[in-house]
Amino acid sequence: MTTMLLLLLTTALVNNVVLSQFLGLCPFLGVSKQLKTAAGMGVAVMCVVTLSSAITSLLYNGVLLPLKLQYMNTIVFILVIAALVQLVEMALKRYSRPLYAALGVYLPLITTNCAVLGVALQNVQQENGFLTSVVNGFGTSLGFFVAIVVMAGLREKIANNDVPESFKGMPITLLTAGLMAIAFYGFKFL
Repeated sequence: MTTMLLLLLTTALVNNVVLSQFLGLCPFLGVSKQLKTAAGMGVAVMCVVTLSSAITSLLYNGVLLPLKLQYMNTIVFILVIAALVQLVEMALKRYSRPLYAALGVYLPLITTNCAVLGVALQNVQQENGFLTSVVNGFGTSLGFFVAIVVMAGLREKIANNDVPESFKGMPITLLTAGLMAIAFYGFKFL
């Protein structure tokens, strides 16, 4: 239990997928303009990453490995992720139309989000079992959620402040992301 809790905290804070590994930057920068939209994207990514970690672990260890088809893992993982994103998209379209509309093009882009595929491949490379894969996926997506929500909160605050003309827009966003990465780097020394 202690190992799983440590894995959860490590993947969420110390090895944050966005701020330490620099994966998943497209939705991180594109959807973090408003807190509500960022939280919705974070929850959608949490669902997809956690479920894909579970399913890909079962497929890899139960089908690909015994049949010696490990070379097919990337293709199989992408298909699983694409199917899960479609399910999340249909659920949002049905139950939360405003969030579905707010996420726009970024929702289908979860399929190509390198963080989602990266977690599945990382689980295989580290030879994680089922439970470890799920905890790693949940922790990684929790770290994504924390990063995108904090960034959205900061961007909302920055929008109300006087920013020099040359820093308006993406320059101040990238500067903020860099400062967040430095702050999260401090978790390595706790």
